Amino acid sequence: MTAWGAPPPVVIDLGKSDTRKVLLGGSVAGVLGILALIGAVTAFADGEPVGGSIAAVIGVAFTGIGVMAVVKWKTISRPRKLIIEQQGVRLDDPQGAPWAVGWQELGAISISRTQERAVQLADALVRRTLVRLDLHPRDPQRFRPAHPTMEPLWEFHRVQNGYRLPLGDSAGFIAPMDHGLRTFAPQIYRGVIDEGFSVGLH
Repeated sequence: MTAWGAPPPVVIDLGKSDTRKVLLGGSVAGVLGILALIGAVTAFADGEPVGGSIAAVIGVAFTGIGVMAVVKWKTISRPRKLIIEQQGVRLDDPQGAPWAVGWQELGAISISRTQERAVQLADALVRRTLVRLDLHPRDPQRFRPAHPTMEPLWEFHRVQNGYRLPLGDSAGFIAPMDHGLRTFAPQIYRGVIDEGFSVGLH
């Protein structure tokens, strides 16, 4: 409990989560790229130009992904936190586009998720879940001018008359977000909404 007897805010560190994913993905892509390039050199040395060319293209592509992860690391790893508290919900993003919304401004709020459809064995073993926070203003005509930094989220990805904050492949965020919204905004919280399956995360 806080000093005033209210439950403590729920703080979700988005920057830390994104950094971990980018570093992991970039590292795997980089290693695969280097292995493919080594395979290309070996294939050319063995007189297999077709196989060497294919391996070289794959190697360059995966190595490029690894390099991009390093280049964009500072941008992606910037400190960002989603905070659900007594007053409302806010995005603490000092180097980006922060915003704060009071519960009285919202008519409804929910968590939506989409599971990636299993189209191959790897998908079935590591099923990814796209998570979003959806906010629906009580009065959009007043809300939108009052929250200009949220405008890129307006009716984003199939949401109607609302905002969608994409949180990426973050199934682990669902439980703390659900707890925070049930604690601080039970009157407007609509729960976790499943939006079915998708092939790839968009």
